[in-house]
Amino acid sequence: MPTKIRLQRHGRKSYAFFHIVVADSRAPRDGKNIEKLGVYNPNTNPATIELDVDGALRWLENGAQPTDTCRAILSYKGVLYKKHLSGGVKKGAFSQEEADARFDKWLNEKSNKIQEGANAISKAQDKAKADALKSEEVKKAAIAAKVAAKNSPLAEEVEGATEEATEEGEAPAEVAAEAAPEVVAEEAVTAVEEAPAVEAVAEEPAAEEAAAPAEEAKEEEKPAE
Repeated sequence: MPTKIRLQRHGRKSYAFFHIVVADSRAPRDGKNIEKLGVYNPNTNPATIELDVDGALRWLENGAQPTDTCRAILSYKGVLYKKHLSGGVKKGAFSQEEADARFDKWLNEKSNKIQEGANAISKAQDKAKADALKSEEVKKAAIAAKVAAKNSPLAEEVEGATEEATEEGEAPAEVAAEAAPEVVAEEAVTAVEEAPAVEAVAEEPAAEEAAAPAEEAKEEEKPAE
């Protein structure tokens, strides 16, 4: 009878977890199984895997074929590496004690890597939370500053002036814009009116000086006649 090591689905909708089972390849996915080897829960980070390593190794040596996902799980838990060491012991390459020592060393290194990965994930999550809180505080501070500026006395005076101008039917900015040209025009007219007066005052002495020599010349001509 061909046997397979595969996953059997359990759990509710949108939150599935799986049993790692040995079953007849002709049986339905969620049907009857021969033996349960462990549990695989992909909803946690990192994923939770509970596996009977020795039982999985026994089934592999008896010819059971794992699916692609189960092969990855068995490799992750060291079942395939232990099978490789077992083959070396059968061939006489090294003793069983050395094979066990190698496997223990591999397990320690693997557990350290898994722990480092979990710590990195935890730090990333904490950093994301801290950044979110910081950005929220910045937003709250900006809103508080806007509210304080709106409620300040100067802002109230500006709002009061704006309301008065609105009631009169004209905005303060428009009143200032209309008043500015009139002031400029008045200043220009004043400058034009004052300029000729200065010139006239300056020209009157010159005319008197020109008339005086002419009268002197006439007085000199009379005795000659």
